[in-house]
Amino acid sequence: MWIFRVQEPRLGGVRIREWRRQARFTIALLVLLLAGAACGLALLDQSSTPVSDKVFAALWDGFNLVTTLGDFTSFNQSQKIFMLLAMSATMVIGGFAISRLTGMLSSDDVMIYRENRLMERKLEHLANHVVLVGFHSLGELVANRLREAGQTVLVVVGDQEQAHRAVDRGLMVVLGSPGVFDDVLKRARLDSAKAMVVTTPDSNNNLAITLLAHTLNASLAIVVPSENALRKELFESAGARGVVIGEELVANALVGKLADRLDTPK
Repeated sequence: MWIFRVQEPRLGGVRIREWRRQARFTIALLVLLLAGAACGLALLDQSSTPVSDKVFAALWDGFNLVTTLGDFTSFNQSQKIFMLLAMSATMVIGGFAISRLTGMLSSDDVMIYRENRLMERKLEHLANHVVLVGFHSLGELVANRLREAGQTVLVVVGDQEQAHRAVDRGLMVVLGSPGVFDDVLKRARLDSAKAMVVTTPDSNNNLAITLLAHTLNASLAIVVPSENALRKELFESAGARGVVIGEELVANALVGKLADRLDTPK
């Protein structure tokens, strides 16, 4: 996935912070268990070995307990009883860790949080790219042509379905609702982009996007479709450098297909 969500759910960050807190708490419990086991085993060791050797052996056995390794058959009766209690505590702590930590980092919220952080780093270094607004059928065709020409394309959309379709085509996406589209365009790094192509089917929306993009970067080359000559003037006033009237293109193409017949004498 390569989507940066401007309205990122905050729950992902909360879950990661909670996972870290729980992990620190679990580690602290294991350290306390290790220290308690080592002290208990050293105190219950009735052999005549030096104290330093007893402490080292107790610490070794404590690590074996926490890591579930080792053989404790050589313990005396008191040590075995103590280790039964310590092993029970280890199982309780292990169950706590499994119930609290497992699965927290694989939730959808956390995956979105991680994806946003990754995309933030990518967008920071993005430059000389073409921003494509909208990913309907026209936007997809434009994206294909730009990629065939070797251009880096960043898709900007306000619809989740379009975002996922663009990602399926291997494109980077900035996603945000129309209500925060100014933030969406800022995230698209218009300051370092070479051009922007607007392809949404709503002409009024295209006009607003053109005006906002021109405000953010007055030198940006903006290309946008238009329905008629009046709209073309509005787009040019808003900052568009290239305005394409779709009906004119279709009419020229249709007549062009008849060029040979039209030139033939009657």
